[in-house]
Formats: sequence, structure tokens, C-alpha cells
Amino acid sequence: MATTIPSQADKLAVVTGSNSGTGKEAARALAAAGASVIMAVRTVEKGEAARADILKTAPNADIEVRRVDLANLNSIKEFAEQLIKEGRPLDLLLNNAGVMMLPERHETIDGFETQFGTNFLGHFALTLRLLPLLLKAKAPRVVTMSSGNQAPIDFDDLNWEKRYSANGAYGRSKLADLLFSRQLARVAEAKGLNLISLGAHPGNAATSIYDNGTQYGGKPILVLRIAWKITPRHSAAAGAAPMLMAATSTGVEQAGYYGPRFGLIGAPAVAKVSKAGQDPEVAAQLWAEAERLTGVTLESQLA
Repeated sequence: MATTIPSQADKLAVVTGSNSGTGKEAARALAAAGASVIMAVRTVEKGEAARADILKTAPNADIEVRRVDLANLNSIKEFAEQLIKEGRPLDLLLNNAGVMMLPERHETIDGFETQFGTNFLGHFALTLRLLPLLLKAKAPRVVTMSSGNQAPIDFDDLNWEKRYSANGAYGRSKLADLLFSRQLARVAEAKGLNLISLGAHPGNAATSIYDNGTQYGGKPILVLRIAWKITPRHSAAAGAAPMLMAATSTGVEQAGYYGPRFGLIGAPAVAKVSKAGQDPEVAAQLWAEAERLTGVTLESQLA
């Protein structure tokens, strides 16, 4: 499904996890629309291969690959500091990268359960560290990718040390992403920041995210894999479309949420926010925990 978006000329966009799947298709569309795109990826070689493929369809694209490991807070810091040193205002930040359904529990280098640490805490730290550049832009937007698969936030065991669930850990990280997108919107309004924060989900997109989880070890969980394969799916480009709508549409509203029209598949449309995703108290508590765990605070980035 091709996505037609308005001109993004003179805009700078950072897209995490853009070496494949929805991130690659979002980077392709933004670059084709005239944006300068930074493909923020963990593996540079895969990023360069994706960039080469994008240049086949958009030969004049202004697109580059930079390394950031969202499972490493120091890598996030280095990535952000380099961009801040260069000083160009950041118009769009698409928090897209993710790992999914690791069969066994693993930890990031900083000691966080890998799905929670990568999908949520990594993007939280990256967003706050890039705030100085976002706030220099004329109309900056942050779009954070959630999922229709969501699981409750358990503040007594955020790190899944008591009992691990591959599906639960993924679902919790994705609910955390949705709560973060909405809390960032509240913070922006309360602080008078010129920033729009939005959420999106891809539906059931045909990407490699499920298979990527097995690279950490362990056998795939057969029942989950079968369920994922047999439910209705659409292309990676279609999965990227709600994120692109949030990033580029003129009709978005603060804290908006976008997904496929029919939930799993379909054209991009306004999506229903789950009851858990609407809880401002949980969102505020999660924000405070994320600041404590990452050591990256709003006030330090606004100073």
C-alpha cells in the first residue's frame, strides 16, 4: 500500500529501526517526499543495505545511516550528543524500532529486560535527549510505535525478574510506548512546549520483527508464531502508513493515536486508545520510573 504524504522538504527526520520493516518503509516515504532522513539502526551494515535499496526507488534521497543501540543507554547518549553538536533542528522523530517475543528472558547491557529496555526505555531516553533539537524546529512531532498487543504495567516487577512471559513482556513494552506518547503530550502542554506527541500501531504487518526475537536464543514459541502467521496481515508499507499519517498529516491532534482502519489491516485511520492506555496516573508513574531507571530527566534536557 503506497502512502501519499505532503512535501517534507527542508525537514530532518530520525527513524529508529529503519533497516527493515515499517521503519525502512517510513524512511523510504519520508525521503521520497523530500525530507533529510537519518536511519538510526543498531547494525550499520544492514542499514546501508536498506539505504541502497531505498535509493533505487528514490535516487535523489537525502538519507544517511547512523548507529544507535536502543538497548544501550551510552549508545543513545552518543547518538544524541553528535546530533546536538551538529545543531540542525529535528522536525520528526519516529520511535519505531523494537524487538518482539524473545523466547527466553534477556537483559540489556544496562540490566533491563530486553523488550522493555529496548522498546520503551531506549526510546524514552532517546526522545528526552533529542528534545533540545526537537524544540528548535518550527513544528516538531514525535511518533512512538505501539501495538494492538498490550499487557498491564506491573510496577512491582517491571523487569520481569519474578516470572517471565515472552508475550507479556512485549505487550507491556508496547503499552508503555502508548502511555509514553500520551504523557509526553501532557507534559508538552503543561510546560508550554512547541511539540506534538502521537502514537501509532502497525496492525499485523508482514515484517521480520517476530523472527528477530529468536536471535537472542531459545526456540520460537510455536503457538504464538502460528497465530501471528495465520491472522490477516498486510505489507510493511501498510504497517508504516499509520506512523506516517501521524508524522505528516495536517489534521492530527495532540496525543492522537493511529492504526489500520480494521485493526489488523487496512488504510491508516484514527485508532481507539485502550482503557489502560488512557490512564494518566499510570502514565505519570511510568514516566517517573523511566527517568529513575535511565537517569535521563526532562528537566536536565530543558536546562
